[in-house]
Amino acid sequence: MPSEDPADALAAVAALRRLADQLEDSAVEQAMRAGWSWPQVAEALAVTRQAVHKKHAKRLIAAGVTLRRRG
Repeated sequence: MPSEDPADALAAVAALRRLADQLEDSAVEQAMRAGWSWPQVAEALAVTRQAVHKKHAKRLIAAGVTLRRRG
């Protein structure tokens, strides 16, 4: 039976958020390495292109991912 302690429930939420962020980072990097554009990734995540770029661009550049430019 799940714990009824709010601290346990909140810790579980925090852990799930960290896991979701890690999964998103990995999936975005995989998509960008496969040649996806920012708009494609944004659409798949149901966010704006600007939001996904702001969240991931620096990390991807640091990881050596070649990013597509608009044009």
